[in-house]
Amino acid sequence: MAGYWVIRGSDIRDQAALHEYGRLWTGIAARFGAEIIAGKGIVDTREGPAYPRQLIIRFASFQQAVDCYEDPEYRQAMQLAHQAYDRELSILEG
Repeated sequence: MAGYWVIRGSDIRDQAALHEYGRLWTGIAARFGAEIIAGKGIVDTREGPAYPRQLIIRFASFQQAVDCYEDPEYRQAMQLAHQAYDRELSILEG
C-alpha cells in the first residue's frame, strides 16, 4: 500500500531557508520516489484551523514514507523547513 506525507503549515517566514530546503528535497525525493500529488493550488479549509500551506506527498509504500522521514539527509534538510515555516507532518498508509 502507498504511503503519504500530509503536511500542514503556516505562511513562509524565511524564503531563503525554504529555497534551500526545496533544493535539498529534490534529490531526497528522487531517491525515495516521492511525488507531490496535491498542494500547489488553493486551500479552502472547511473545518478546523486554517493552514495556508498544505501538501500531500505520495510514496510507493508506507515504509518508504517512514524511511524518507528518518533518513539522515532528510533530517538535516528538515531543519531548514522548520526555519522556513511552522508545520505539522503526518505519515499515512493508504
